[in-house]
Amino acid sequence: MAARTFPEMPTPSSLLSAYASMSTSIMLFRTMFNQLFPRELRRYVLNAVRFYWKPKSSKLTLVFDEKDGLTANHMFEAAEAFLCTRINPDSERLRITKSVKENHINVKFADSETIADSFEGIQVSWTYVRQQPQQRPGGDGDTLDYASGNSSSGRGGFSPERKYIELKFDKKYRETIISSYLPLILQRSEQLQNQKKIVKLHNLQSYGGGPGHKESVNLDHPSTFDTLAMDPGMKKAIIDDLNLFLKRKEFYKRVGKAWKRGYLLYGPPGTGKSSLIAAIANYLKFDIFDLQLSNVGDIDCSIQLPDRKGTVLSKLPEVKSGRDPMFSLSGLLNFIDGLWSCCGDERIIIFTTNHKERLDPALLRPGRMDVHIHMSYLTVDGFETLAANYLNIHDYHWRFREIKELIKCKKVTPAEVAEELMKSDDVDVVLEGLVKFLKRKKMEDDESKDGVDDDDEESEVREAKKAKIIS
Repeated sequence: MAARTFPEMPTPSSLLSAYASMSTSIMLFRTMFNQLFPRELRRYVLNAVRFYWKPKSSKLTLVFDEKDGLTANHMFEAAEAFLCTRINPDSERLRITKSVKENHINVKFADSETIADSFEGIQVSWTYVRQQPQQRPGGDGDTLDYASGNSSSGRGGFSPERKYIELKFDKKYRETIISSYLPLILQRSEQLQNQKKIVKLHNLQSYGGGPGHKESVNLDHPSTFDTLAMDPGMKKAIIDDLNLFLKRKEFYKRVGKAWKRGYLLYGPPGTGKSSLIAAIANYLKFDIFDLQLSNVGDIDCSIQLPDRKGTVLSKLPEVKSGRDPMFSLSGLLNFIDGLWSCCGDERIIIFTTNHKERLDPALLRPGRMDVHIHMSYLTVDGFETLAANYLNIHDYHWRFREIKELIKCKKVTPAEVAEELMKSDDVDVVLEGLVKFLKRKKMEDDESKDGVDDDDEESEVREAKKAKIIS
């Protein structure tokens, strides 16, 4: 029976000798490689070797850099806002930020923190990466330019800080992630931005601070559709019209119209025109651009508005100003629905006036002022809203019946009633004062009417005597 033979195991000394011989050969090859080949060729060969020897991965990584050249990367901002809603309660590190003008604290995930998410059953992972500035070596050494991601030679200095977010997922879901998941992130971040947006009031002037001078402040006006003393049906109609306008961007584009809407608010002073504008701005989260026409408010009763031929429409109260009016009806109409109207979209143009009859009909036609809203005197429904807002009365009070009867037969503005409701913290005292106020106004109006009637009778008598003398 033949005996099995086993290969002889190498001795430690032979292994050490083989290792020393291999190390010497590698060092010799490296020295020859560095001396005989130019640096550019060495870099090309090393990159090729790394590329072909790198193990293939089933994962794909999308990088969202904070900057795209010198401009901000909107996808980075959208991803950062979106991931704030996906923070895991078990996260060990979080970033806290707040600017001076912000009213809230922002909670964001910190460096190197990983957040897992899923979309249509696809598992993805997000990682926030921040590379701190590093000093570039001097001389002819190679450095990495983080701004471009390419290697380059430099002579010292610091490489800029780089911030980016990595999104990793399986390669086979690439199209789904890019075509569906990323647009969802953009949409969600826009919604979050609108929720946090602070509405601004911009005062545009063509003088004082120079051409195009703009001043802006935060619009802290608390007016909403819930607090407006308006007819509920009218409020609902305005909200429905605004919602329809917002979702019809493609419709306006298809029919060839600029995406804008014109509103005309007209009625006596104190009926809530400014409050309605603030409520619309707060509802839509739209900034307000206040265009001062000759540094006054209403265009109909404050400036001499020339028509398209250059003639004055009517004799209006003179405005004392140190300059000539820099405003014409022709320029206004061109801005509303002329060629300038297509510069920008999703705009709402609102005109307010106390005297609609004084406006040029060219300004009132559809396409310029699409919706005409009459801000009337206070109604019963409007009073109930004021009582709920100012007095916290949501059901009934024994004074309401008398007050409502007086409101029906007397023209009183919401501003006048609101002022009466603020005179005391005692509900009974306030309502008693309001009743006296309404009765007093009714009495004053009756006396003024009687005076007019007496004047008319006296004039008729005088005319009769005059006719008798002439005949």
